[in-house]
Amino acid sequence: MKILVLNCGSSSIKYKLYDMTDHSVMAQGGIEKIGLPGSFLKMTLPDGTKKIIEEDIPEHTKGVQFIFHILTDPELGALKSLEELGAVGHRMVHGGEKFNQSVLLTPEVLEAFTACNDLAPLHNPANLKGVNAVSALLPSIPQVGVFDTAFHQTMPDYAYMYALPYEMYEKYGIRRYGFHGTSHRYVSQRVCEYLGVDPAGKRIITCHVGNGGSISAVKDGKCIDTSMGLTPLEGLMMGTRSGDVDGGAVTFIMDKEGLAPSEMSNLLNKKSGVAGVTGVSSDMREVIAAAHEGNQRCRLALDMYAYRVKKYIGAYAAAMNGVDIILFTGGVGENQADMREAFCNGLDYLGVSLDKAKNNTVRGDEAIISTPDSKVTVCVIPTDEELMIAKDTMALV
Repeated sequence: MKILVLNCGSSSIKYKLYDMTDHSVMAQGGIEKIGLPGSFLKMTLPDGTKKIIEEDIPEHTKGVQFIFHILTDPELGALKSLEELGAVGHRMVHGGEKFNQSVLLTPEVLEAFTACNDLAPLHNPANLKGVNAVSALLPSIPQVGVFDTAFHQTMPDYAYMYALPYEMYEKYGIRRYGFHGTSHRYVSQRVCEYLGVDPAGKRIITCHVGNGGSISAVKDGKCIDTSMGLTPLEGLMMGTRSGDVDGGAVTFIMDKEGLAPSEMSNLLNKKSGVAGVTGVSSDMREVIAAAHEGNQRCRLALDMYAYRVKKYIGAYAAAMNGVDIILFTGGVGENQADMREAFCNGLDYLGVSLDKAKNNTVRGDEAIISTPDSKVTVCVIPTDEELMIAKDTMALV
């Protein structure tokens, strides 16, 4: 079966086409700047070369239609016709408490998903646009929704509740939901396959660290805690997000700067984090380079970033009464050896012993980077959320 995976944002659509007989990627790419001047499709050809096609894409239905056109193009495409497609899997951001697993997208499911829009006003409506676009063009094809929040629905109530008046939870559903769930689920399963161990009895800390970042505590294959909360803002310091911050500081800044809620949200989500501290960039590669050149604010940001990760690792080791496996994934986790070393520095009390030579030679590959006598196995496991979505879609259809 051939399955198309779509990840629809407010002004973008990313896609990957899989042949599920061997999980190979037949085609991949994405459309950027939907509804804006200069929209284009960027694709990767089977031989690995990149190609950019400029095209006016005013809205998502036209975007999906153009992707279908490219997929069946005689020269650039991977399909002879759309009839070869068996199903479409969608990344769905916020399923609230309604969805704890992937589901076939029926009218009833979409109605329940729409009811979660208040929890993710930027992401959920965009996800729905992708589903509706496929329905308009291929009304009979099965579609599956895979939710970022689903993996974290196994958290106990004492982990996901905030110490706010209980009616805030009853009236508005304010609690910790967590995100990056598809990634955390994939890597926590994959690391057990890679190491040849049974998830039962294993305590795993999954560190998805990149421009966005979150950490999860996974015990016996189930999430028991995660660092992101009601929104993706909570937890780690990220590229442009503040992560954990005193709520009193938020109201103080709003009062002093005369900021409306939307303006404060913009400051916390888009002007803070690594970019806010450094004043240089949200890209860790640029920040690391500047720190090596003596930029002290960039050095401070790197120290803050690593400290937050290490602090959450310690907290989740405490929550699980120990840890057997720590894994790193995401843009920073997979590619930045010096940051992985910083994350692990000072974890010797847990029995972590990093093999610096192995750590420094790994870039984007699956690998064990701890020493043979380390009490905790430390791994790098590249994430593959799209493959997880494709597998779930295959299983449901």
